[in-house]
Amino acid sequence: MPTKIPIKSSNRAKQKIPQTYDHTGNTIEFYISEETAAYEKERPFTVYYDDPAHSVRLLKGDCIAILNQSRENSVDMIFADPPYCLSNGGITCHAGKMVSVNKGKWDKSRGVEENHKFTLDWLKACQRILKTNGTIWVSGTTHIIYTVGFAMQQLGYKILNDIVWYKRNAPPNLSCRYFTHSTEIVLWAAKNGKSKHYFDYPLMKKMNHGKQMRNVWEISPPLTDEKKFGKHPTQKPVDLLARIVQASTKENDLVLDPFCGSSTTGIASVLLNRKYVGIDFEEEYLHLSKKRIEDITKKPSLFKQGESVAVNQCKVLSESISA
Repeated sequence: MPTKIPIKSSNRAKQKIPQTYDHTGNTIEFYISEETAAYEKERPFTVYYDDPAHSVRLLKGDCIAILNQSRENSVDMIFADPPYCLSNGGITCHAGKMVSVNKGKWDKSRGVEENHKFTLDWLKACQRILKTNGTIWVSGTTHIIYTVGFAMQQLGYKILNDIVWYKRNAPPNLSCRYFTHSTEIVLWAAKNGKSKHYFDYPLMKKMNHGKQMRNVWEISPPLTDEKKFGKHPTQKPVDLLARIVQASTKENDLVLDPFCGSSTTGIASVLLNRKYVGIDFEEEYLHLSKKRIEDITKKPSLFKQGESVAVNQCKVLSESISA
């Protein structure tokens, strides 16, 4: 393995103005920095799936390692659904049956301090690659969302909104010792306090029947058709991600999901003519992502050359938007 050459700091290097990158060619080089690739023997990922025609790419690897070797200021929007750290041997209710909450080793808690360090590490890596006016959305339950919010404040993000996603048909609480969990929080934040973030206010108002859209969104869990190739244990509905993508990005923007799972973010991005990079280290879920993306891209009626996907074609807008 070639020896890494230390890079000496200088006043000139400190004064360097970060460059913003565009991705017209949609090649993997837009994502991994030349500076890092020059002295690394191996890239920290493998390209699991590549569809240049629809600007989709899935990477297999550790998201922190990948993001730390990626170009700064290169991503328009990030949606992250990190591990909830709930796989502790407990039980929950699914389809009327008592089932284990254990999802896998990736979801096990490592203790409060280690969990927070992990949150700081991946949020810092995300902040580095966001464009100056880019934004990040992070979904989570009460088990992690507060450490996410605290970490965002520590890193200098500007929190814009806390979206309350209300799930009408939430599973009952089996212990009968707590209120039934029927919501998830989605934090929306800008890269820093100086960011001039993009928000499609007119579209959100139009979707909400001419009224300002509030931060409580009633959206049903994933539809049966969204799970026909299998499901991820924390899979999000396309309706939710479509609204997020439309609210905070423009056509041809680059959307990144560092914990992509079944790539609902990718489905919404493809339907709405955005570029998409998804990262995961579980091949099972990358395979599921690939199947879902291939299925949607084989339906040419959903796409129009040079235009956004029509709202009534997208089948991703919520039918019940909270007023």
